[in-house]
Amino acid sequence: MGTDCMRRADRARTAYRRGMEWFVADDGWLGRAVLQHALAALYLVAFVAAARQGPALIGSRGLTPAPTFLRRATFAQAPNLFHRWWSDRLFLAVAWTGAALALLTLVGVPARLPLAASMAVWAVLWALYLSIVNVGQLWWSFGWETLLCEVGFLAIFLGNAAVAPPLLVLLLVRWLLFRLEFGAGLIKLRGDRCWRDLTCLHHHHETQPMPGPLSWFFHHLPGPLHKVEVAANHVTQLIVPFGLFLPQPVAGVSAGIMLVTQLWLVASGNFAWLNWLAIVLAASVLPDAVWARLLPGPVQDWLVPTQAGATPYPWVVAVVLLTVLVAVLSWRPVVNLLSPRQAMNASFEPLRLVNTYGAFGSVTKVRHEIVLEGLDTDGVWREYGFRGKPGFPGRWPRQYAPYHLRLDWLMWFAALSHRYAYPWLPRLQRRLLEADPPTLRLLAHDPFDGRRPEAVRAVLHRYRYTTWAELRTTRECWHRRPVGPFGPVVTPDSAEPDWW
Repeated sequence: MGTDCMRRADRARTAYRRGMEWFVADDGWLGRAVLQHALAALYLVAFVAAARQGPALIGSRGLTPAPTFLRRATFAQAPNLFHRWWSDRLFLAVAWTGAALALLTLVGVPARLPLAASMAVWAVLWALYLSIVNVGQLWWSFGWETLLCEVGFLAIFLGNAAVAPPLLVLLLVRWLLFRLEFGAGLIKLRGDRCWRDLTCLHHHHETQPMPGPLSWFFHHLPGPLHKVEVAANHVTQLIVPFGLFLPQPVAGVSAGIMLVTQLWLVASGNFAWLNWLAIVLAASVLPDAVWARLLPGPVQDWLVPTQAGATPYPWVVAVVLLTVLVAVLSWRPVVNLLSPRQAMNASFEPLRLVNTYGAFGSVTKVRHEIVLEGLDTDGVWREYGFRGKPGFPGRWPRQYAPYHLRLDWLMWFAALSHRYAYPWLPRLQRRLLEADPPTLRLLAHDPFDGRRPEAVRAVLHRYRYTTWAELRTTRECWHRRPVGPFGPVVTPDSAEPDWW
């Protein structure tokens, strides 16, 4: 490990001799490599999720068809590769191409390419995923989708393994992490009163969109500990982020606190790759001295080659221009942060280069779930099972993050209000009525084994976690009771919903 550090110091001194000491983050070689490889892994997850779920959600016969959206949106409003021509096969080609490039990046192939070629690979990854997000409509409207686009754009300018890590880009990564954490902290202070009286986590673990396998246990922690969780969250999101811009080791300690907090959130719920991407951003701030202790020598040698090349001046110019661009585009996100009407998870330009973030400004106190049922020929209503969202009371929640189950998440929003469910939920019911194979693949359980039901209905249920005593007796983590129908029953004679 000491030899590795000396090699990196020698590379940094070489850069100094070339007059680029202001440009080089001499303690960021391993941090940059960790960021790049981890980002590639998350890209891989995102592209695979898009390939597996996209056709049923936004395909030509999807729940919100992309061709209909593309006829209404201009290229300037939503830049994408599908503007001139859409086909489901083209969408799959884009998604699987992105997955293949992400896999190559994960194993380090682009890092060994010439700088221009390496940047081109990252640019293609960003363009492919931006195209999917910009036609994904409400299914790709989550904050972590925009966050992945923004991080992916910065990654284009991080350089390959042979050039020194650019200090300016790593500072832009810290600026992004600051906005992510500080924005989430401010939206809470301005939002639900329970964040101010430290009681939100009395409800959150039970009512969050998609609980994880440990969420039941987090919910049953003592009340005072829940208040400690909220207070620690406020400190982490409202005070600690300012330490990111201080010299090491303060910046690394601040990032470490955020990293631990994000791991706590990973353990307590399923938030796709939001927490994992925050962890990756925080990990890039840790200095090489920390990574040299955490990573075995062979891993360090694989991440960072022995020899470093010269720092190309065209790349330096590109990084400086990027920094100026981010500074200019940061104006509206900063104004939003300071506004009493702070928007949550918003983009201010179609390329999603610099955005604003925030989560859970309000916390629901009661959990409702929509249960979909099909009518069998014997007159019995049989329940469909989802992969991630609560359904059968005895089915313990699974861990899916960083994978994103988009339909399951939208079902949680739909249960909050009918306006979140229209127009896609009626079409979902119709696709189940047709036993549509792509739609059925989004589910975990089809009670009809591919047969068509006689009718499909949606029923609203009130869910709550069972107590310790109920769990021991029933072996079920949920207790539920029906509230009433959620919309009309869909039959073969029902009219097609009015989409736009």
